[in-house]
Amino acid sequence: QVQLVESGGGLVQAGGSLRLSCAASGRTFSYGMGWFRQTPGNEREFVAAISTGGSTFYADSVQGRFTVSRDNAKATVYLQLNSLQPEDTAVYYCAAKKFVVVRTPDYDYWGQGTQVTVSS
Repeated sequence: QVQLVESGGGLVQAGGSLRLSCAASGRTFSYGMGWFRQTPGNEREFVAAISTGGSTFYADSVQGRFTVSRDNAKATVYLQLNSLQPEDTAVYYCAAKKFVVVRTPDYDYWGQGTQVTVSS
C-alpha cells in the first residue's frame, strides 16, 4: 500500500512558477510516478511522468515549461511548473504505478490533489 500526499499548489499570476511535491508513505523506487490534472467536468489529463530509472515524459502542452523529478531517498516526487498560464489551472494529482509509467490514468495509487490557480 502506498499513500500519496501532494502539496505546493496555490494561486499564481500568469508567467509565474510553482513547485508541487508528492510525498509517499513508503518506498517508491519500484514505482513509476505520474502527474495528472483535472478541471471540473473534464477527465483527468496526463501532465508528466517519471520512470523508476528516471526517464521523463511530458504532455505536449507542458513540454519545456514543466519538469518532473524524483528523490527516492525522500520518497518524494516533484513537479516544477514554470511559465504558468491560465489554462494550467486545475487540480493536480500525483499517482504511482508498479514498475512502469503510462500516459493514461491507469495507476495503482492516487493522492488527494492540490489546486493550482493561474490568474491572467
